[in-house]
Amino acid sequence: MFADIAKIYIKAGDGGDGAVAFHREKYVASGGPDGGDGGKGGDIVFVADSSLSTLSDFRYKKKYLAQKGENGRGGRCSGKKAPDLIIRVPEGTVIKDAETGRILADISDKEPVVVAKGGKGGWGNIHFATPTRQTPRFAKPGMPGEEFEVQLELKLLADVGIVGFPNVGKSTLISVVSEAKPIIADYHFTTLTPVLGVVRMGEESSFVMADIPGLIEGAHDGLGLGHQFLRHVERCRLLVHMVDVSGSEGRDPKEDFDIINNELQKFNPELAKRPMIVAGNKCDLTDDETVEEFKNYIESKGYQFFPIMAAIAYDVKPLLNEIREQLSKLPPVTKYQAEPAPVLPEEEIGKQKVTITKRDSIYAVEGKWLLRVLRTINFDDSDSLAYFQRVLIRSGVIDALKEAGIGEGDTVSIYDIEFDFVE
Repeated sequence: MFADIAKIYIKAGDGGDGAVAFHREKYVASGGPDGGDGGKGGDIVFVADSSLSTLSDFRYKKKYLAQKGENGRGGRCSGKKAPDLIIRVPEGTVIKDAETGRILADISDKEPVVVAKGGKGGWGNIHFATPTRQTPRFAKPGMPGEEFEVQLELKLLADVGIVGFPNVGKSTLISVVSEAKPIIADYHFTTLTPVLGVVRMGEESSFVMADIPGLIEGAHDGLGLGHQFLRHVERCRLLVHMVDVSGSEGRDPKEDFDIINNELQKFNPELAKRPMIVAGNKCDLTDDETVEEFKNYIESKGYQFFPIMAAIAYDVKPLLNEIREQLSKLPPVTKYQAEPAPVLPEEEIGKQKVTITKRDSIYAVEGKWLLRVLRTINFDDSDSLAYFQRVLIRSGVIDALKEAGIGEGDTVSIYDIEFDFVE
């Protein structure tokens, strides 16, 4: 079964805990702390796999959990880093945060992409030894790995998308210009899945064409199959709008053209600006005057028109030449950029729940909301640091630390960052 959208839960591995251990050796008195650090948790890594064409595998497995890093051990032995969890998806899969719709990654090439990072390993007690604290009996736990519910959307990587009403000859055209073998029959919705075909125009000259099925009036609202497959047009650099100029099914070709363009506009206004060529199919079923009238109508709207008979590949060559010519001037297939994590607006920062644990003069602050804030902070930027300081004040973290008895010069530990408390 073809599937081009799926929702799954992913969680990167937690970091291993640091160890509390002390050196024990004959003739060595007070060997001191030697607890090792925990290992890093495994990342969730997405990789494009050209052998996959749908997201159907994700209909059955919904949770993907990476392994936790190994805990530290005595003898200053660090825990082993956990292996990354590799998730293979079809090329062209866009990964979004299911809650916010934020784009996390676009898997459009062979480069692996880390979507959820594993937690850092906790420090062993060796890191907490000071001249005044020579036997620290505590270590730092590992950081939790990132976790999301993500939505996977497959958007085909095609240079050219063929759009139009059902049964106008889209599948026929792609079958005669490429090696693709779509189902062709004289009834609506013969094509139930997008079909890709490589059109070869000579040495080192080819492009990928996609037959986009199911567009009818109301497609943007889910009528027919259009809403399911319109997303596959979004990446196409050029659209070929195919129209049955003969009106063999009792429809007006001019209305057909306007209806499909309207559906593209409603689904995504950017599609209305996409370069388009109009192919008038089934010219053998009507007279020259009708074809000429339709041609004038299309050209009056600023589009190029090519009359063809796809079933016998009549006059298809000029259409392909024009496609190649236009593609040579257009930018490459769209690749979506990952969007940064949103910064919490200061007016929305209220009192937040945190847990504070005191160990000697170290105050460890924990709270899941803090993990989200930390992902947005650039600690090398003064403005970002000032924002972080305001978040700690407005969210009540500083007040909670004071209630816990923190004093000047004590250490504040918030997951993987530490700083000295200053009044």
